[in-house]
Amino acid sequence: MASVAPLVFHPIYSQLDLPVRHRFPIQKYQGIYDALRARGVPAETFVTPVPVPVNRLLNHYDEHYVQALLHGKLERQPMRRIGFPWSEQLIRRSLTAVGGTILTARLAIEQGMALNLTGGYHHAAGDFGAGFCLFNDLYLAAREMLTEPGIDSVLIIDLDVHQGDGTALLAQNDPSVITLSLHGEKNFPHRKQHSDMDFPLPKAMGDDSYLNVLDEALITAQRLYSPDAIIYDAGVDIHKDDDLGLLDISTEGVFKRDQMVFNWCRAHNLPVAAVIGGGYQRDIDALVNVHLQLYRAAGVIT
Repeated sequence: MASVAPLVFHPIYSQLDLPVRHRFPIQKYQGIYDALRARGVPAETFVTPVPVPVNRLLNHYDEHYVQALLHGKLERQPMRRIGFPWSEQLIRRSLTAVGGTILTARLAIEQGMALNLTGGYHHAAGDFGAGFCLFNDLYLAAREMLTEPGIDSVLIIDLDVHQGDGTALLAQNDPSVITLSLHGEKNFPHRKQHSDMDFPLPKAMGDDSYLNVLDEALITAQRLYSPDAIIYDAGVDIHKDDDLGLLDISTEGVFKRDQMVFNWCRAHNLPVAAVIGGGYQRDIDALVNVHLQLYRAAGVIT
């Protein structure tokens, strides 16, 4: 089935040599691409991003942090907080992934919806990285949307199981970027930040309760902020089989969640740029299947 929405992908998303048994499932991005192609999504649906220019990072992020990270000069402890060993390959991959989310935001403004096959690096703030996140792509993508005529506010809907703490910090003094986070109350990060709207969730929450909270969150966001555009972090670490999630959401629950967000965007005529966020099953095929619910909800596949 041909896709209406453009899909952003680069093979470098999965090109990162990591230590054996490293926690991060780097293969999943290529796996999602391969699965979409196998389900009939044509190659011309995919758009190839380029690395984000360094000056774009420096417009919003601390120069010392950015330059130290780019050149392998970041001290050991801040690098450990990120969770990856430094390499030139890591930097190329990260810059391209961020560039992909910025491209996705631009395509969403042009076409109403676009989806990146990576993204959601929401633990990175202006002067540090954390939790496998070097540079916060969500905030940069929001700033990209705000350059467009008629876009005066962007809502970041973060449904990864982990709070978008870095995004909350970046946007805390930026009223044009609104942050909404549904996240595990007892999950990483242990020190939560203040989003514009936070919805902490108890362990083992199931589908119906989760979807009710999401419905309330979307109604509240529209009532309080009436945003002009949306960035959606569709993390699947809420899934019941996720190694790091602690919630009890089924695959169909993930689909209904994504469908709810897209339907809400359509109902309010809001352009939406979606990224896949976290997901940490070691079974890559099973993990890819959960991530595919985003593309199913978007009408890319059936």
